[in-house]
Amino acid sequence: MRIATWNVNSITARLPRLLAWLESTGTDVLCIQETKCTLEQFPHDELRELGYEAVVNASGRWNGVAVVSRVGLEDVDLGLPGGPDYEGIQEPRAVSATCGPVRVWSVYVPNGREVAHDHYTYKLSWIEALKAAVAEDAAGERPFAVLGDFNVAPTDDDVWDPSFFVGATHVTPAERAALAALREAGLSDVVPRPLKYDHPYTYWDYRQLAFPKNRGMRIDLVYGNDPFTKAVKDSYVDREERKGKGASDHAPVVLDLEV
Repeated sequence: MRIATWNVNSITARLPRLLAWLESTGTDVLCIQETKCTLEQFPHDELRELGYEAVVNASGRWNGVAVVSRVGLEDVDLGLPGGPDYEGIQEPRAVSATCGPVRVWSVYVPNGREVAHDHYTYKLSWIEALKAAVAEDAAGERPFAVLGDFNVAPTDDDVWDPSFFVGATHVTPAERAALAALREAGLSDVVPRPLKYDHPYTYWDYRQLAFPKNRGMRIDLVYGNDPFTKAVKDSYVDREERKGKGASDHAPVVLDLEV
């Protein structure tokens, strides 16, 4: 079984690449973040032509998440139970579903913007709520994983130059402590292998030739429970999909499981 996660940075802009990628890789389940579309704009018809169905949590703004599967979608939950609001609404940043033998969450953790910003406090509260929401599944016997764009680099090894990020979000002790607390729910970081260079970065800014210079970050993560991690036979960052015209600024993280 092949499972992947990918921040597509607008499913409308990336649709031809997404469809071609699904067809060429034979992915069974894909967790998508940053759809940037309304529910009506989501490309259900195009995905059905390839044999996929999808569950979507989106509002047309800059966030939005989905789970796309060709092995079934059951026990679907939209949103983050008990999650915090931001500016009076609960943003569409989480969706979960059971796909065949595996249960997954697709999450798009708030960015945080700046350390002094309300969005940073919201981010920490959101991750705390995520821990509570996934605790039961994480402790279960069924393979389970939370996949997505966490907007946090777990360690200094997960950024191209730690000194470049001093004082910025994504690397602060509080954010990393929040991730550590999430793992304490019974989850482990499934670190993928890079297809090139030494570090499995998943995100490269569009600016200042960050991708050719490999100035990246590992912020797209897979946190699995024990049955999930034991089933993983391979995991890698599909760096090739970050190349070329019209690419997302994130690369897919792909996992092969025996379940």
